[in-house]
Amino acid sequence: MDKLRQLITNYIEEGELILSATASNPRDREKIRKLRVRPVNGKEGLRYQAERFVGTKAYHQNLVPGALPDLIVEAMTSDFRQLAIETQRHTVTVLVSKKGRLTITEKAGGARQQSADLAHDRQKQYILPQNEPVDFLVHLGVQTPDGRIVKAKYDKFRQINRYLEFVRDILPHLPRDAGRPLRIIDFGCGKSYLTFALYYYLKVLNNYDICVTGLDLKADVIAECQALARQFGYDGLTFQVGDIGSYEDCFGAAQVDMVVTLHACDTATDHALAKAVRWNARVILSVPCCQHELNRQISCEALAPVLRYGLIKERMAALITDAVRAELLERCGYDTQILEFIDMEHTPKNILIRAVRRGHMKYHAGTRAQKELEQLEEFLHINPTLEQLLREV
Repeated sequence: MDKLRQLITNYIEEGELILSATASNPRDREKIRKLRVRPVNGKEGLRYQAERFVGTKAYHQNLVPGALPDLIVEAMTSDFRQLAIETQRHTVTVLVSKKGRLTITEKAGGARQQSADLAHDRQKQYILPQNEPVDFLVHLGVQTPDGRIVKAKYDKFRQINRYLEFVRDILPHLPRDAGRPLRIIDFGCGKSYLTFALYYYLKVLNNYDICVTGLDLKADVIAECQALARQFGYDGLTFQVGDIGSYEDCFGAAQVDMVVTLHACDTATDHALAKAVRWNARVILSVPCCQHELNRQISCEALAPVLRYGLIKERMAALITDAVRAELLERCGYDTQILEFIDMEHTPKNILIRAVRRGHMKYHAGTRAQKELEQLEEFLHINPTLEQLLREV
């Protein structure tokens, strides 16, 4: 590795900027998947940013140029078998065999000649622009009047855009030629950051003919949201005070195209999902919250050494709850996915259930999938609310 260390040191000492360095082909993917290095200009001058990909997360570290040779050599000694380096005047390929033999190939003149992007935080292309004011984001304190993201609200801005990415994926299932406004119901809308974002994205940015209803129990919150909708001229967005379990769509059940339920507590999520199935909604987006029901029910002698720990039992119950919900939606004719809504470091409630109606039944009584679910319920001694509600559909 001394040769590799000297090569990188020479580039740095001779002032040749290293545009990128990517270590791949990991020896242990569970430990680290990839290492990527790029130059950035900070307040203290040129630095190299090392980005380590571990599992689904990325970790960043800024280094002075002189520390880069040691970083790369250590990575190639311990974690990786392949390295690609691009400088202002050279391209380098490094291979490490299973026996530890090092092969370095350096070529001159093959690198990019354009100037490097040294911005420390290259701007991610969000669905909602970062530097253009959006009326509801400004009012809710996420943006300043000139469009800048308020630092304390940046996680909220990312969450909103992540949500809209999920919505963007299901646009092919929301027809523009329905001959009527598409009906969307948002159960448990709360302060309605995401309800406003959904309306803005579909109506303002994509010109969908839609009618969105936000439902919540808090009358003061609903009144404020309704006032904002009028203030912004969002004619197709209305808010109502109501309970998910007793709500009946006044426009007719056959016309509900999309049901959203974000952070509806415990079995309120189940009531929302059951209504969506009864209405044959084309799309369901659900971020469950506070899954207490199965936590109270689970009883399994074989799992006693695990379930005696309250935190473990709580997390297991939440995961099992959402897995069962997804399976039941599959049985009702939906292609269902369980996706990561936002990084766990921002909120522990980070699972999104996305279901799109197929129009035909994949599972039916007596199938293997149904028997497997029955066996699971018997094993854990659970009786999920959603299953009971779906029997009435």
